[in-house]
Amino acid sequence: MALSDDFFGNDPHPIDVVEDLAEAHAWDFNRVADDQISMVVEGQWRSYALTLAWSDRDEMLRLIMTFEMDPPADRLPVLYDMLNRANDQVWSGAFGFWPEQRLMAWRYGLVLNGGQCATMEQLDEMIGSALMAAERFYPAFQLGCWGGQPAAQAIQVAIAEAYGRA
Repeated sequence: MALSDDFFGNDPHPIDVVEDLAEAHAWDFNRVADDQISMVVEGQWRSYALTLAWSDRDEMLRLIMTFEMDPPADRLPVLYDMLNRANDQVWSGAFGFWPEQRLMAWRYGLVLNGGQCATMEQLDEMIGSALMAAERFYPAFQLGCWGGQPAAQAIQVAIAEAYGRA
């Protein structure tokens, strides 16, 4: 960013940057409002719904990624145990389960206080990290909820991050 851009206040709005990123990746998106965008991103295991919203008051860009999960009621304790175990293994963001909506959610907030500007690279990494976490832990959640595996055993499927391609 040029010094003149900062001085004259020409920093792009964070949601504008996310929209440019969505266009660059050819993701389906909808600019819900000036400060909110939603999109659908295809993963290996499923489609993920992402919403990013900007809060001027908090100077924060919040990402919420959701995907459907409707575990049997008797497996909810295993799912909650797995959520704790998964969240212990991630550095940014956290999983949660919204039982009323039957959705898994990944949440992360990027603080941009003091007039900071989010770069396309930052936002690409933020969204990519969310998708990587979901793809990494999805099979474990499936094993725990429908495969009858105890949480400690099911989470082993996602114990290490994969790098590169086979």
